[in-house]
Amino acid sequence: MGLTSREAAKRLAHDGPNSLPQDEPRSLLRLLSEVVREPMFLLLLASAGLYLVFGDVREALTLLGFVVVIITITVVQEGRTERALEALRDLSSPRAQVLRDGEVVTVAGRDLVRGDIIRVAEGDRVAGDAILREGTTLAVDESLLTGESVPVTKAPDAALDRPGTPGGDGGASLFSGTLVVGGRGVAEVVATGPRSELGKIGASLRELKPGRTSLQREVDVVVRRTAVVGIGLSATLVLVRGLLEGEWLRGALSGITLAMALLPEEFPVVLTVFLALGARRIAQTSQVLTRRVAAVETLGAVHVLCTDKTGTLTENRMTIRRLRSLDADLDVATAPAEELPEAVHRLVEFGILACPRDPFDPMEKAFHDLGARTLRDTEHLHPRWEATREYPLTADLLAVTHAWRVAEEQQTEGAPEGPAPGSLVVATKGAPEAVFDLCHLDDDARAVWRDRAESMAREGLRVLGVARSTGRLTESPGHPHDLAFEMVGLVGLQDPVRPDVPDAVALCRRARIRILMITGDHPDTARAIARAAGIDSERVITGPQIDAMSDAELADALQETSIVARAVPAQKLRIVCSLKARGLISGMTGDGVNDAPALKAADIGIAMGARGTDVAREAAGLVLVNDDFGAIVQAVRIGRRIYDNLRKAISYIVAVHIPIAGLSLLPALLGWGAVMAPAHVVFLELIIDPSCSIVFEMEPEESDVMDRPPRAANTRLFDWTRITWSLLLGAVSLGSTMGLLAWGRAQGASLEALRSMAFVALVLGNLAILLASRSATLPFWGPLVRSRNDAVPILGGVALSVTAAVVLLPPLQALFSFAPLEPRDLGLAVAVGVLPVLVADAVKALLPRRASA
Repeated sequence: MGLTSREAAKRLAHDGPNSLPQDEPRSLLRLLSEVVREPMFLLLLASAGLYLVFGDVREALTLLGFVVVIITITVVQEGRTERALEALRDLSSPRAQVLRDGEVVTVAGRDLVRGDIIRVAEGDRVAGDAILREGTTLAVDESLLTGESVPVTKAPDAALDRPGTPGGDGGASLFSGTLVVGGRGVAEVVATGPRSELGKIGASLRELKPGRTSLQREVDVVVRRTAVVGIGLSATLVLVRGLLEGEWLRGALSGITLAMALLPEEFPVVLTVFLALGARRIAQTSQVLTRRVAAVETLGAVHVLCTDKTGTLTENRMTIRRLRSLDADLDVATAPAEELPEAVHRLVEFGILACPRDPFDPMEKAFHDLGARTLRDTEHLHPRWEATREYPLTADLLAVTHAWRVAEEQQTEGAPEGPAPGSLVVATKGAPEAVFDLCHLDDDARAVWRDRAESMAREGLRVLGVARSTGRLTESPGHPHDLAFEMVGLVGLQDPVRPDVPDAVALCRRARIRILMITGDHPDTARAIARAAGIDSERVITGPQIDAMSDAELADALQETSIVARAVPAQKLRIVCSLKARGLISGMTGDGVNDAPALKAADIGIAMGARGTDVAREAAGLVLVNDDFGAIVQAVRIGRRIYDNLRKAISYIVAVHIPIAGLSLLPALLGWGAVMAPAHVVFLELIIDPSCSIVFEMEPEESDVMDRPPRAANTRLFDWTRITWSLLLGAVSLGSTMGLLAWGRAQGASLEALRSMAFVALVLGNLAILLASRSATLPFWGPLVRSRNDAVPILGGVALSVTAAVVLLPPLQALFSFAPLEPRDLGLAVAVGVLPVLVADAVKALLPRRASA
């Protein structure tokens, strides 16, 4: 009878809706609050507030403008991602046919409750964990939970009161989210929502909290230290000038100028812009959605990609790969696309006859697809034959048999073995041993066929035997064993590798990224798929072997293998943790619920979007919109480019601030007067900010971006090589400009003229450092010729035009406290300004192996 509506309502109120645990959608207000609570943004706001205290409203407004722009970019990107992910939710609440108040009604899956009696049939998504009470040839695809692409059979059990574990034939347990691919049945719901197998895995993900990436932590530290140093030096300068010279007001002005030159507002701007715009670039270029922007930084550093087999490396559909008849052995992959040898026509013909007319099972679809493609317009297809009876798969006979009545018009005159019109033709397919029994093979014949079947199985194929009835039949027998069958052959099926996977794997090998395939399949199947994908298949470790290993033994084993077979979700999670313990940055790709814990624990999780489950997508940092494995490699390429350009931008920021800060400090201490004033620093910052946040973000990738190993997990953004390079460029600019000022003083130049010369030298030096930083190996003209970056000429043209205006036009000269320059002085300032790029090119020529990298 099932439940009454009243009892169902009570249980729904008590247990809650039948929905998966997941994060609540983030509102606009929540997105805003998450962005502005970032420490880097807080420091940026603090810097703007400090400028307000200093009285420089323009710089404060500039910083606040950047805050608004970056918050807008981040919120828009996050909002688009949330909306796109919402559109991908196709498994969250399937419909269910339920027995309520003695009648069968259709309800939303979220309204299903414990104790409901549900009907399931071919094509249905199971809405809750249940026990099969009645059923006929029920087959279920449990790949979302087990990783196995082959459906499992189910058998009714009237006494079982709690579900078992997913996987394996003959069980009575049905699990939420799995797909019925054959048969029909009646089941009793025993668990819903978070209490289902699907829900338990989703709930366990909440225990894994993602932390800040190493890059974020490093930038946080550098920002804090730079801010402390800048404020300390500014305060020291004020005290020195006040105590030694009695110039407290001028000292305060010098301190404010130095603080403006040293405050690290560019660091958080650059990091946030690069990651936010990088996420957008990856989405547009690779069709990869970024759920967590910080994942963009980690993506380019992945050492190991842990990938599920089913639906990730493979297409998650069955195809026929081998046909072995009495006198032929054909590899279908090497045969012509629309033609098969005559020797295997009967094998395909009776394989199709052993399937229903419109199959749902993926293996039966494979028979029909092959026949439609290769037997079109032949006498081996029988679209007008009438199906008279099906003998379903049972625990005693692992084979499916179909009987067909021959149509009158299908009789071919003169065909010696053609069935008589109106007679019956019976075909069967199934486990080879079961088909051998139906054919009553003698020991010798059975040994021959068994060897053939085992040989095909070692190639990773799912092997089915096919047989046909002999003699003339007019009525269907009561059981297939009542018939005489003749062995027709063996069929090997496989879930094929996606076409773009081998090239993607090869590119990963070039980039020194290891591929570790983790699957629930048999080792032979895993090896076959690995070979087809181009993954090293020499050594395989299995789930049971992992259970017997210590953590240290597992870490050692993972260094020597690229395949893990017979794995379960807990082992996938342990594998990822082992890789992290070895200091390796790991990525995990997957689409099923079984992948979710490892997706969240990995440094970066990459979920499938079209086929993946909600739980997997919620756990991942990236989502592949089209389930394209090749997009992962493209995203890695972009991730590496982003990190390279980020390092260039940081190097540029450090280098250009050295002469600005030095000219704010040294002339004042030497008694030469205040060469730099706040207005000059603001002008230079207007060049620096778009340079580091726009020019370098748009910089094309280095030519060797996918021909070098991933950076080590402990690689620092601010390593000594990069710091030394920045100090060299900055010191050249500062030293040459100080020399220019010393020469000008010796020539009797006024403070205003010295300021004009220094300003021209700084602006040109800024652009020179920009050109020197665009490539780690090429001279400054190399990137100009090799690749296009429209932001470079635009920024250079604007900077030079405005500089010429403020130096040459009297009204602007007065605003900046400049004096007109003689041609000789202007020429010297220009020469001093371009000196850093000449020195940089000389160093690159002497140290060609990425001296500035």
